[in-house]
Amino acid sequence: MTATDPRPPDVHRVVEAVYRIESGRIIAALARMVRDVGLAEELAQDALVAALEQWPARGVPDDPGPWLMATAKHRAIDHLRRQENYRRKLAVVGRDVELAEQASAEPEIVDALDDHIGDDLLRLIFTACHPALTTESQVALTLRMLGGLRTDEIARAFLTTEATVSQRILRAKKTLAKEGVRFELPPPSEVSARLAAVLGTIYLIFNEGYAATAGDDWSRPQLCAEAVRLGRVLSGLLPGEAEVHGLTALMELQASRMAARTDAGGRPVLLLDQDRRRWDRLLIRRGLAALARAEELGTLGPYGLQAAIAACHARALTPGETDWARIAALYRLLSHVAPSAVVELNRAVAVGMAEGPAAGLEIVDGLVARGELAGYPHLPAARGELLERLGRGAEARAEFARAAALTRNATERELFARRAAG
Repeated sequence: MTATDPRPPDVHRVVEAVYRIESGRIIAALARMVRDVGLAEELAQDALVAALEQWPARGVPDDPGPWLMATAKHRAIDHLRRQENYRRKLAVVGRDVELAEQASAEPEIVDALDDHIGDDLLRLIFTACHPALTTESQVALTLRMLGGLRTDEIARAFLTTEATVSQRILRAKKTLAKEGVRFELPPPSEVSARLAAVLGTIYLIFNEGYAATAGDDWSRPQLCAEAVRLGRVLSGLLPGEAEVHGLTALMELQASRMAARTDAGGRPVLLLDQDRRRWDRLLIRRGLAALARAEELGTLGPYGLQAAIAACHARALTPGETDWARIAALYRLLSHVAPSAVVELNRAVAVGMAEGPAAGLEIVDGLVARGELAGYPHLPAARGELLERLGRGAEARAEFARAAALTRNATERELFARRAAG
């Protein structure tokens, strides 16, 4: 906002806050109406502009969310009126009326759109994470459509330019249009595969917020908060899917540590050194409840197993109370369900705590011998930690120096450099 902008700052903040909360629902409702995700966002933006113009003068409505929704829907109706196929669009929402009756029919059309918000949101989530899109485009479109983040906010979060983010979003919309992707849920035969992409996108957003891969910040809490919110929305929309609850549990349990992950000077604090009194007990309770729900629904999948691991840490009031044997066993199970070198590295750390550093080092050295995770900074960092516990200080410092050279995150680099200096 410029110095000459007449809008009261408090109203401006209210408009932005309400839009961020409601944008996903609004875009979802409009997309079902106009059958075009890109157009739906434009119409939602029109409603935002109307709020910015009217609320400072008239005051914030008692129900700002419904005001934005109604305004956006009327914008959509205006658009449909101008289209040659307006009569067909009316039939889609169950109101096939004569053009002469448009004015009187509009309230009925608006009301007809209010009964499927949950389904609309679910359709929007699956559309934003459509397999025709690249991972980068899925993330950008999800944060834009469902998170209500501005282009500049997404750019800052992923350390790229606004132009790059804008192009990703534009390409995503064009791809959806070119591929003729319909605003609908995938057929039953494709739900599992598409749901995996949805969960993967949300968790990628969370991970980038929890442990930034590059830049000066150790973490980006805004991205974590958006991912947790999306997880809760998805849990409400798909209450019978165990992995949805598993992912939500995992994110909430990990997010509960955010306040304790840095000290007063902003320096990172590792898990075993954290002041657990600063952990968010409400998030822990929510995470444990989501994990219990996932367990009730059946066998835990990859996200549920990771949530069970996070729960072991959350239940330990002190580092010494951590059940490392159970964590190691859960990692072994996870390595069978979703095998990866990163899972094996995490298992090595857990085994090192449960059975001693020599046992953990043996697993890590196996990864090194196979040439796995060669450019991954946490491999030499984990090896350095195990070597240090074995009293092999010089070797440990060399490993921490290697980790510092590999990481692209400035805060993490400083942490590893301090360890390398002894």
